Amino acid sequence: MSAPLFYLSTPIYYVNDRPHIGHCYTTIVADALARFHRFAGDDVFFLTGTDEHGQKVEKSAAARGIFPQALADENAAHFISALAYVGASQDDFIRTTEPRHTKQVQEAFRRLIKSGDVYLGTFEGWYDEGQEEYVTEIQARERNYKAFNGQPLVKANEENYYFKLSAYKDRLNAFYQQHPEFIRPEGRRNEVLGRVNGPEGLQDVPVSRTNFSWGVPVPAPDGSDSKHVTYVWIDALLNYTTALGVIDPSALPASERNRARYWPAQLHLIGKEILWFHAVIWPALLMALDLPTIEAYCNAFGRDAFRWHMLTQGPLAATDADFSHSKFIEVYNADLANGIGNAFSRVSNMVGKYFDGRCPDPKGATSHAGHDWPAIAAEHVERAIACASDLDVAGALQEGIALSGRVDGYIHATEPFKLAKDPAKMDEVGLILYNAAEALRIASLLLWPAMPAKIEDVWRRMGSTLTPPAPGAVRAEGARLQDLARWGGLKPGTPIEKGDALFPRADPVAPAPMAAVST
Repeated sequence: MSAPLFYLSTPIYYVNDRPHIGHCYTTIVADALARFHRFAGDDVFFLTGTDEHGQKVEKSAAARGIFPQALADENAAHFISALAYVGASQDDFIRTTEPRHTKQVQEAFRRLIKSGDVYLGTFEGWYDEGQEEYVTEIQARERNYKAFNGQPLVKANEENYYFKLSAYKDRLNAFYQQHPEFIRPEGRRNEVLGRVNGPEGLQDVPVSRTNFSWGVPVPAPDGSDSKHVTYVWIDALLNYTTALGVIDPSALPASERNRARYWPAQLHLIGKEILWFHAVIWPALLMALDLPTIEAYCNAFGRDAFRWHMLTQGPLAATDADFSHSKFIEVYNADLANGIGNAFSRVSNMVGKYFDGRCPDPKGATSHAGHDWPAIAAEHVERAIACASDLDVAGALQEGIALSGRVDGYIHATEPFKLAKDPAKMDEVGLILYNAAEALRIASLLLWPAMPAKIEDVWRRMGSTLTPPAPGAVRAEGARLQDLARWGGLKPGTPIEKGDALFPRADPVAPAPMAAVST
């Protein structure tokens, strides 16, 4: 039986400037979900990339006296580097200046013009230069004639190709009703429905521009390139299909032409400011901090600690979130230093002290002191998988922390360090430490998507030869998360190494880390 398909994407990131913390946050969320689904045995395709056309790129390049392609190349390289820095495991990184993309965008335009869904018209009204978006008179008045970035709206008169969005109101409403989960959270769904069915209704939208030249040329009816270029948002949205060759498989290398099987996507992660362009919202507000801050925290606390904070404290299903040093330290100490780090340190230290660094033998017992450990562990694993399936990344990860917390409570209640003073009670000590170590092994499986490097170190210290899921890999039977998390995977006699602290406790009154400055 073939593995379930799971296709997810981030928005593609605009290259008029360098990456910031918001871009990294969105990618880390997508990366953790991709890792969860790979681990669960799904056939995953994780896409990210860069949006490289449009007036802002053209203007930014002109201000520096370079060609737009040179600016796109420069900043795309920064995005590739930044995503690698935070441990992203994407299957593909698409750039909208690549021939595989532009060829399919033009083919899409040809089909839409031929079908009559795209027609030539003229716009007269307000233009938001920051968003490269036309604005209706009612919207302009509601915004006090200010653009998204606070600058004044500009009066514009331009010939454009238009998409007949107005013709799709009923079909969109029917789709939203049939698929209420399509827009999350509920508040954003209501926002979309309110606008779709509001007094302005759905207006036909311009999908080309003639006021700049840096974009995918719109094909003229005679096959040549017209004076129009594709509106950057239409160009950008099509990336989700062009990376898979959905519009034209021949645009992809022969080895990649089976990618269309992943379509349609199960998840598009976007920021709320692009709500209308996607007609959906998966809340992931980008936090306005620069990459050097990311680098400073990664250098001081480790990349996995930064990933953990972003995944568990970000606004994926809530309101906007702010990044603060005090909150970072609070979460780091509670979840990592005093949580999984402390639990692993206590257990591995006692295994080393009382059993010469080798996993003790529980001698067939599993339940002890009111703890049915196989059932406890299974409960946390099931909840984590359910949370991940429901896009609740933080909830899935917290199941791993909760399970490690049960280990701490178990050790506190049974006090094996006191029992070990009586040679007659060493079998009970061995049972306690086996249960604790095996529960931590299972907890580590749930934590791996957020902290792959640290958790793979834990696996090594626990004598595991587990191969982590890689991009493009499908887990075979017996190697999936559900299988690996069954009780009893840790074998008696396996070496367990304590090593250095996984997460040294942070001083809450120490100053925030500073990034190194190049000169």
